[in-house]
Amino acid sequence: MAFVVTDNCILCKYTDCVEVCPVDCFYEGPNFLVIDPDECIDCALCEPECPAEAIFSEDDVPADQKHFIELNAELAPEWDNITEKKEQLPEAEKWDGVKEKLKYLEK
Repeated sequence: MAFVVTDNCILCKYTDCVEVCPVDCFYEGPNFLVIDPDECIDCALCEPECPAEAIFSEDDVPADQKHFIELNAELAPEWDNITEKKEQLPEAEKWDGVKEKLKYLEK
């Protein structure tokens, strides 16, 4: 079982979670982060660090967000690994909590 980054990360991209990951399983796209499910060790350190509350255990992903399990697995091999905290996106506070942001995802 792995942890999954979901919809609320899109257009926010806080990276507090990256800093605590002991296996460096986060990958960065233009406006979203993903977790590589093959690398995640299910340590749960990232979940409480996410200011946008966008990270869930695979078993706890809300029903309307289940497609993010597959999306994380699909995008992780395509994107660059991120291991250090960076500034969030400029309008992160504005987008935090906005629903249904998948249409804004930049691959």
